Amino acid sequence: MTKDVIALTPAMPDTAALLVALAAGGTELDAAATADGAVIQLLGAGGRPLVSVEAPVLVQVPGEVERLLGTSARTPVWWTETRASTAVPEAAELAGAVAGRLAEVLGGAVWPPGAGRVTAVEVGSAASAAPAPVGALPTVDVVTESTAVVLADRPVIPLTAWLSDVLRTTAGFGAALHIVTPAHCRLSLPLRTALTGAPNRWVVQDPDCGYYDGLSGAVLSWQDGTFAPVRDAAGKTRAAAAFGRADAAEAGERRLTVSFRTEHPADGELLLGRSVEAAWRALTGEPPAGWGTAEPVNLPWSPRQLTGLARGRMPEPTLLTVVGPDALALVRVSRTAAGVEEDVTLTLGHGPSDPLPLPALAGLAETLVDGHGLVSMLASVGPGRRDLGVVPRLTGAPLPVSFTLGGAGVAEATLTHARRPPLALRPVQIGPAHRPGLHYPLGDATDPAAWDTLSTLLTHLRATV
Repeated sequence: MTKDVIALTPAMPDTAALLVALAAGGTELDAAATADGAVIQLLGAGGRPLVSVEAPVLVQVPGEVERLLGTSARTPVWWTETRASTAVPEAAELAGAVAGRLAEVLGGAVWPPGAGRVTAVEVGSAASAAPAPVGALPTVDVVTESTAVVLADRPVIPLTAWLSDVLRTTAGFGAALHIVTPAHCRLSLPLRTALTGAPNRWVVQDPDCGYYDGLSGAVLSWQDGTFAPVRDAAGKTRAAAAFGRADAAEAGERRLTVSFRTEHPADGELLLGRSVEAAWRALTGEPPAGWGTAEPVNLPWSPRQLTGLARGRMPEPTLLTVVGPDALALVRVSRTAAGVEEDVTLTLGHGPSDPLPLPALAGLAETLVDGHGLVSMLASVGPGRRDLGVVPRLTGAPLPVSFTLGGAGVAEATLTHARRPPLALRPVQIGPAHRPGLHYPLGDATDPAAWDTLSTLLTHLRATV
C-alpha cells in the first residue's frame, strides 16, 4: 500500500471529524501537533511518529486534482494528506484508516482508490516502541548527517508545503534531500526545479542497476549515508540503460517554454502577476486558472492577492506556481536596488498535432516591452509530455525560436548596434519609440543551429561598441 493517502472531501475536516479519524489507531496512541500546529501526528508508544496528517487545503482550481493524482474531483474540494512512516509496518494501513474515516464522515473519496479503511488498525507496542531519533525530521524516511531521504510513490510527485519545508530545513543545515521513487513516477515542474543541482537528487529505483539519478541518468549507490554516483577504476560514471529508453507516452509531444524577466518601480500602485497573465492570454487565449506557493495549487487567479502576499514577504523573495490547462508557470518575485523583478518561466504542453502559438510571440514581446517593463525574453521548443510531468528519461534539448531585448538593454547596447547583429536576421523594433525593444526571430524549432545563432547574438549584444 502506498504510504501517501489523501482524503478529498466537499466539507472542511473540522475538529470533530479529525478526532474520529485519528481514533483509527485506538486510544493507546498519542497525538501531537508540529510545524506550528499545521501537522498532527499519531505517535507510537515510544513517541515515534506513525502517521502525519497535514493541514487541509481548500483546492479551488479546476483540474488541479486531476493533474497531480490522475483522478477527477469537483472543485472546490478539501485535500487532506496523510503520510505514513516506513519504520512501522502498520503505519501504511493506519494512514489509510485515517483518510478513510475522514471521507466516510464528510462524504468524500480517498486516493488512491481502495486505500481508505473505516475499521480500526491495531498497532503493536513492540513495533512502535523505538523513540524517534533526536532531531529527526517528521515523516522523513531516513536521515543521516548529510542527507534526508524521502520515499514516494504516486503518479506525480508534487512540491507540497510539507516537502518545501523539508527542502528549507535540509538546506538550512547544509544537507541534501534525496527523493526515491519507482521508475513509473513523474516529478512536477516545480519539484524538478527545486531539485536542480547538487546536493539534492531524484533517485529512481531500477531492477538492472539498483538506482540511478532521474535527472542525469548516472547510476547511483548508497555510500557513506548518501546516494552518490558509482565510479569505475578510472573515476568515471556511467548512465543507466533505462535513462536512455524513449518514453512512448510522450512520442511527438512538445513544450513551448517562455522565460522572461520584468522590472518595475517599487511603488504602492504596483500590481504583480500582470505580465504572467498577459503571456498566458497571448499564448492560450485565456487567463491562468490559479496560483499558490505549493502544490496542489489552491487559489483562483488573482493578481491583487498575489501582490499582497509578495509585498508582505518583502524583502525576502516569493516563489509562486501558476497553473492552467496544459500550462504552468514558475514565478520568482524579488526586491532589488532598481525596484521589483518578476522572473517567469511559462511552459505550455502540446500534443503531436497541436499547432504551436509561435506567431503570437512577437505580439507578446511588444506587449511586455510596451507595458510591463520587459528586461529580456527567450522562447524555446523541445520534446516533453503534454501534461508537463518530468519523467526519469533522457529527453532532447529544446531549440530557441526567439529572443527579445527590452528597452533598457537596447539603450545600453545602443539601438544602432543592437539592430545589426552579424547574422542573417533582422530584429523587429517594438514598444515605444523613445525606448524601443527588439524582437529577434531565431527559427521554427527545427534547426539545431539556432543555438549557435543565439550565442552569436548574445555575444554581439554584450560587446562594447
